Amino acid sequence: MSDSLSSGVDRAGIADTYMSIARHVRRTPVIDIQPEDFGLAGQPVTLKLELLQHSGSFKARGAFANLLGRAVPSAGVVAASGGNHGAAVAYAARTLGLPARIYVPSIAAPMKIARIRDYGADLVVGGERYADALAASEAWQAQSGALPVHAYDQAETLLGQGSVGLELEEQAPQLDTLLVAVGGGGLIGGIAAWYAGKVKVVAVEPETAPTLYMALQAGRPVDAPAGGIAADSLAPRQVGGLMFPIAQKHVAISVLVRDEAIRAAQVALWDKLRLVAEPGGAAAFAALLGGAYRPAADERVGILVCGGNPTDTDFVR
Repeated sequence: MSDSLSSGVDRAGIADTYMSIARHVRRTPVIDIQPEDFGLAGQPVTLKLELLQHSGSFKARGAFANLLGRAVPSAGVVAASGGNHGAAVAYAARTLGLPARIYVPSIAAPMKIARIRDYGADLVVGGERYADALAASEAWQAQSGALPVHAYDQAETLLGQGSVGLELEEQAPQLDTLLVAVGGGGLIGGIAAWYAGKVKVVAVEPETAPTLYMALQAGRPVDAPAGGIAADSLAPRQVGGLMFPIAQKHVAISVLVRDEAIRAAQVALWDKLRLVAEPGGAAAFAALLGGAYRPAADERVGILVCGGNPTDTDFVR
């Protein structure tokens, strides 16, 4: 696919998808925070609270887009996940009365594993990283005929995640810039396709898992390191092939944040706002709080707090 238009991931497709999934997903709220509360200067910052979405992350949007927009066989659906996508697919499958089998690696957070089990999916835990779970899910799909629901490299997934941008544009039309955490790129791909240059979309990635950063440098998706504090949500081997042309066209820059900055952002979100964000969910805020992204004095910045299923809650005190 050469661009967002040819892949069908564009404003019209996202709007149509939102119409089909809207009754199954939450229209998550936004709040404006004062930068001085966090030791910063500048304009108020808008947070989009996708950690309040069903199953604890934005992933429910893409899950419902797949299950409602594609033909599901009697074998049901199968997905590989670091945790959040698996929980979202399990939740969507239970809501729609469909069988689901979910593969996660051993690094998946216990909270995410528990969510998947609670939603009634057939859960398989094995391998060290997301790539291992993906390979196992693909083998099962070939054997069973189940519908594969990819965490980020699937048009329906991108269309569903793009609905975050649709909502946020309505809720906060004043934004100049939006900071978005990146793992495989489904979220930022959908959002960048929605805004299509109307705001500056900034990718935020851990230094220990710079998938999009390395891809943009190379001009194509390439293997990247896959470690760090957010490895269960922001550390696939490569960024998605479908979203990459969208990112090349509509993502302004990619900035990298240290694990220590992500942890500090988790602590700050809890201390000041009583928000329990997982590392991947706090990564975009870490770019602002830690200085990896420095807005102009008059720049209105939005930040996605995209997940609330932490590996641990030691920062809650």
